[in-house]
Amino acid sequence: MQKKENLKNYTVCFTGHRKIPERERETLALRLRETVVTLIERGYRYFGVGGALGFDTLAAKTVLDLKCDYPQIKLILVLPCKNQTEKWSEYDKTVYNEILKRADKVRYLYENYEQGCMHARNRLLVDESSVCVCYHTHSGGGTDYTVGYAYEKKIEVINLASWR
Repeated sequence: MQKKENLKNYTVCFTGHRKIPERERETLALRLRETVVTLIERGYRYFGVGGALGFDTLAAKTVLDLKCDYPQIKLILVLPCKNQTEKWSEYDKTVYNEILKRADKVRYLYENYEQGCMHARNRLLVDESSVCVCYHTHSGGGTDYTVGYAYEKKIEVINLASWR
């Protein structure tokens, strides 16, 4: 138990909306990169991502890009199910598979999609982290649920959205 608790103190999770307006993407990517670098400088080493489209993909790509300068960091994918990409476009599947290949660890919660598997993934990401970096612009949906859960668990929440 002690070892797991110690890892939590060095772990960050990400949550965010699948749709990011085009006008916000560049600024969000820069804010995300700066935030991850700051967290690395604070001692964080493990970065947990849920593998969804949108912000999750941006977060995973950012961590992978930063591994060149910070080889000590690890990308941990916590995925709801093995067939999560079933209805995705071929382009999105290609990007996802590239991230899978480069991740340091991949954990699937379920073999196939089941009701509640996305919430289970989101709760696990929060439960095993001490910081939650999010792109949270509106209420409702999985991101709102996850951010609320992070606040409930009293972990640090860093919202990169400009709506605050």
